[in-house]
Amino acid sequence: MARRLRLDRRAFLLGTAAGGGLLLGLHLPLETRAEATPGAGPRPGHKTPFAPNAWIRIEPDGDIAFIVARSEMGQGVMTALPMLLAEELDLGLDQIRVRFAPVAPAYANRLLGRQATGGSTSVRDAWTKLRAAGALTRRLLVQAAAARWGVEADACSVHRGEVIHPGGDRRLGYGELAGAAARMPPPVSVSLKAPEAWTLIGTPAPRLDAPDKVTGRARFGIDVRLTDMVVASIERCPVPGGKVQSFDAAAAEAIPGVKRVLAVAAGVAVVAADTHAALAGRRALRVQWDLGPHAETSSAGIRAQFERRFADSGVSVRREGDPDAAWSAAARTLEAVYEVPFQAHACMEPMNCTADVRADGCDIYVPTQAQSRCQHTAMAITGLSAQQVRVHTTFLGGGFGRRGEQDFVRDAVSLSKALGRPVQVIWTREDDIRHDFYRPAGLHRLRGGLDLDGMPVLWKHHIVCPSILARVRPAAVADGIDRTAVEGAVNLPYSIANIALACSLEHTPVPVGFWRAVGSSQNTWVTECFLDELAAAGGQDPLALRRGLLADAPRHLGVLNLAAERAGWDTPSGAGRHRGIAVAASYGSYVAQVAEVSVSAGQVRVHRVVCAVDCGLVVNPDIVIAQMESCIAFGLTATLKSAITVSQGRVQQGNFDDFPLLRMSDMPEISVHILPSNAAPGGVGEPGLPPIAPAVCNAVLAATGTPVRSLPIRLEAAPPQRPAPQADRS
Repeated sequence: MARRLRLDRRAFLLGTAAGGGLLLGLHLPLETRAEATPGAGPRPGHKTPFAPNAWIRIEPDGDIAFIVARSEMGQGVMTALPMLLAEELDLGLDQIRVRFAPVAPAYANRLLGRQATGGSTSVRDAWTKLRAAGALTRRLLVQAAAARWGVEADACSVHRGEVIHPGGDRRLGYGELAGAAARMPPPVSVSLKAPEAWTLIGTPAPRLDAPDKVTGRARFGIDVRLTDMVVASIERCPVPGGKVQSFDAAAAEAIPGVKRVLAVAAGVAVVAADTHAALAGRRALRVQWDLGPHAETSSAGIRAQFERRFADSGVSVRREGDPDAAWSAAARTLEAVYEVPFQAHACMEPMNCTADVRADGCDIYVPTQAQSRCQHTAMAITGLSAQQVRVHTTFLGGGFGRRGEQDFVRDAVSLSKALGRPVQVIWTREDDIRHDFYRPAGLHRLRGGLDLDGMPVLWKHHIVCPSILARVRPAAVADGIDRTAVEGAVNLPYSIANIALACSLEHTPVPVGFWRAVGSSQNTWVTECFLDELAAAGGQDPLALRRGLLADAPRHLGVLNLAAERAGWDTPSGAGRHRGIAVAASYGSYVAQVAEVSVSAGQVRVHRVVCAVDCGLVVNPDIVIAQMESCIAFGLTATLKSAITVSQGRVQQGNFDDFPLLRMSDMPEISVHILPSNAAPGGVGEPGLPPIAPAVCNAVLAATGTPVRSLPIRLEAAPPQRPAPQADRS
């Protein structure tokens, strides 16, 4: 049956209602299509559009624009969010245009508290409010048509952008009704379409951004070109906390096209007519650095720093039963230390931003995940008001949390203010990898206890790592707990009588930030691998043990069983191949994966991954599948290939030769299976990542008998492989 929403008219229109809010007459930004002109307004000579809310704009000529308030970085929001609006308006995706939103209160993400994209929240935040916006618009259009025909509004219907007369003999297009609908009073309540009436939601609709990306028309941040624009490249201190001591700009200034060399907060900027000249000038630049207090920082020193914290008890995060007594009483105990390195984001499009600061305003053209923060950054630098700072969001060539940071925005706004003209700041690949906000490194000590039947009766976990929130929101860690540091560990789903989780936050000079799936990306690896160690110690099959411990976790169990079934867990895996399994819940979704691997000459090859996902109600199954595949590929890079290491205060990696990514030749066969669910939508951009590392490492344990306790996987010698299991493993 249809769901009816009662609207507080003023709150809904002003953006303060739980439904998400609407804004009347909001100025809209440039279109996302590549031919659009930056700062372009409405088409010349057009009449006032019907803009009943912040997300929909209908022109009298029938042109319909949907506004997307989240950043498109490959995860599919440019398609999934319009599907919610189009469903309620009974429009096809072929009938609309899509624009990215400006910064405005109505576009705030209620799950994040600001206008931003992250945490796999886009659909979860939009699920009700965008459908309500579409339903409200539909109602106003129907009322306008009914008034013209002199019939009851409830007797009319809609189909593909037209309101249909009760007799079916007359139709009015949405454009024809735009003027009259704009004069209709907003209804007190609206009815959302019943699930059985959905024609778009739940279907594999084609991606709206695909044609422009395939043809090269899509505009990314690095593609922005403005009149009178210059390009800048910044030489940065190789050690965090260092600063410029002196520099010689003579050779740089001699490069044709170089216009100016100047010191900035981030280092020394070379400003030129184009990118080639800016980079050439930077190569010719000579800088003497004051390396500051962190010039002796090293990965080995950081590990030792972490190890010392194990002497502390840490801050208790979760405690059940009597773990100390259980340790003493256990029939068998096991202890392990797991280590994760710093990880770079390595977005395909390096960081960049273009800013145009003037006395009366500032325009920022940027591939960002954090529109609100960009606006606030510019306001702080320029002294301009929020109304004077406009953020134009471009497509993002990868995000993964990195583009929520503000360093590249500060670069561009500060330089544009200093030079009095538009400036595009371009980062090189080396800048990107050596000056990132990395996924935190961490050290984990785990202790487990088994009873006489080999079942776990004790689980103790002590995490030592830097805090992300201490940098971005210090008040959030006032109690010594960073929720991002314990994600994937604090929500351990297994029924074990005695559990203790503690965390020690340990600062290092290496800057840290949000990385895809955040704490769950590494903590799930630790917990799922240690569970397999306990299974082996107790003579238990890893799948059977999980099933026994998940009796009170039906959604975990659902995806676990589906993945195992589709992977053929109970059948032989084939000569030289072994399987590992893992399951995790994050960002409102549940994912299990089975990895099938072989180990040869010390090298791990992942041949096949079977993924089962329960993400609640699905908007577009193709996007869910694509995001699971994306998470698996991204996670395999961190599992098999790359790590950030530090020596003499410097990040040692700089490009894809020493920070390798997963290649096409390394990509396994992937099958994704969506578990039907009527639960509220969960996230999909990150939940597919946490299970992949433990699934692979558990397969390596099955193959070699040796647990993997540090990433990326480095087998020191070619361990003997166990024969692939031939018997029933159920």
